[in-house]
Amino acid sequence: MESDSIKLLIIEDEDAIRRGIATFFTDSGYEVAEACNGEEGVRKFLSENPDLVFTDLRMPILGGLDVIKQIKERRPDTPIIVISGTGAIKDAVEALKRGAWDYVEKPVLDFDALEHIAKKALEQTQLRNQVAGLKQKLLSGGIHKPEIFSSIVTRSPSLLNIFQYIEVIGPTSQPVMICGETGTGKELFANAVHLASGRKGAFVALNVAGLDDQMLSDVLFGHVRGAFTGADRLREGMIAQAARGTLFLDEIGDLKESSQIKLLRLLQEGEYFPLGSDHPRKSEARIVMATHRNLNEMVAKEIFRQDLYYRLFAHQVVIPPLYERGDDIPLLLEHYLQEAADTLGRKKPTAPPELIDYLKAYRFPGNVREFKAMVYEAVTRHTQGMLSMESFLKTMGKTSETRLALQSTSAEVVVRNAAGEHIPTLDEAEDLLITQAMSRANNNQGVAAGYLGINRSALNKKLLKRRTT
Repeated sequence: MESDSIKLLIIEDEDAIRRGIATFFTDSGYEVAEACNGEEGVRKFLSENPDLVFTDLRMPILGGLDVIKQIKERRPDTPIIVISGTGAIKDAVEALKRGAWDYVEKPVLDFDALEHIAKKALEQTQLRNQVAGLKQKLLSGGIHKPEIFSSIVTRSPSLLNIFQYIEVIGPTSQPVMICGETGTGKELFANAVHLASGRKGAFVALNVAGLDDQMLSDVLFGHVRGAFTGADRLREGMIAQAARGTLFLDEIGDLKESSQIKLLRLLQEGEYFPLGSDHPRKSEARIVMATHRNLNEMVAKEIFRQDLYYRLFAHQVVIPPLYERGDDIPLLLEHYLQEAADTLGRKKPTAPPELIDYLKAYRFPGNVREFKAMVYEAVTRHTQGMLSMESFLKTMGKTSETRLALQSTSAEVVVRNAAGEHIPTLDEAEDLLITQAMSRANNNQGVAAGYLGINRSALNKKLLKRRTT
């Protein structure tokens, strides 16, 4: 969790202990409120609405056990860490029974360990709240802020479910991993996570593919003056630019191991070293990452660190490929036709009705990015009348995975039968191809004819011949 968004309340009657804890957490970037007795602590809790409470047990006016009781009655999800004196173990155990998350004994000497306990308590509470929030979202079936997703054109149920999930995890500070094939729009989803977070800082994106360790470190972490030859002045890295905002790292699966180690430290400790500096800096950026690679397979091959892999998947968004979102095809076609026409200063052309069937049967290896390019190319070449399908068919023609699949199906039958079984006749092979083409085209003769490389009239004649024989 990022400390700049966390508020703590420290309830402790011993000034030295209270101020010592408060000073440490304030210096670490937390917002801290203090109370010197239990009664004041409850008042501060109601007015300050902290994310986490530290409380002593033996205090004047109102004891710690009563403080816990009153806090849990008002906001049961707030984690409470008890600071108990030596010999108060029995009271500490009672505090745990009443809902305290953990306890530490006085004197508090290891503040880093205390922060670690606080972070664990906050993370567990946050995860519990996320699960409850996600259940509520799924039951209600609604998206509270649709404007967050306005840049993503869809009516696909799978994407609408992802929108609900992003609204739940958006306000958290844990890393988000976005997985999907090339061209599915991973950066759009990353930006949606940023908008859902409500963070005031900037959304900063970096594609790490092709960056060696030195270059990545310089771009990401920045450098101090004199760090290397030519470093004549201080340079802030992208992490600093994304302070109180979101840092999006694309193609994370391309990171070399040395860079993976640095990223792991950033995620685990929330700190980093600018090049040439011996002093760590605190990160105030939410980290969102994306990849089109299968990281699980890379871990098995020891190409990607297992500890980093587990740290990355606090939250995961998996974007389905375009060919699995057939309902989005007509919507995207109209959107890109209008967008291309506006860009070129032309009137939006009308697409032929059969184009939708062709597009739905195509697998789109480049996904939405490829679809957009196809539409722009067609609109650019358009002159008058109805939009021509020529450029679409050219793209989907010989390189079409659907057509290759048809050819592969036929070839497999011939090879298997050539091994000793009956070799199909030309008529039988033709029947097989026609059956496969009609199946993949959802019985649209125009689309099936395109797959087979013949016109619709020729296919119709062959279908009539099959019915009469």
